[in-house]
Amino acid sequence: MFEELKEEAIVNKVGGRFKLSTLIQKRLVQLNAGSRPLVRVDNDMHKMEVVLQEVLQDKIFLDSSNEVKITGDLHEGSAGPDINPLPL
Repeated sequence: MFEELKEEAIVNKVGGRFKLSTLIQKRLVQLNAGSRPLVRVDNDMHKMEVVLQEVLQDKIFLDSSNEVKITGDLHEGSAGPDINPLPL
C-alpha cells in the first residue's frame, strides 16, 4: 500500500476522501493516456506514486466542477485558479 494514503494530511489537503479518490482516478486516466508527470519520476515509480506526489506538492487539484487542474498555469490577470485541464 502507498504510505501517503495512510496519512490524513493528503485527505485534508484535497478536501476529503471522495475528492481525493476522484482526483487520483482522473489523473491516472490522464497519465495512462500519455500526459506528462508534473514531478520528477524514478524509473521504478508507479503512476499512483506520481499522482500522490503531484497532490502532495500542490501540482494538481480538482476545480469546482471536479476537473483536474494544474497549479502554476494561472492565466495572467486571473483572480483565481482559471486553469485549463490536462488533455485526456
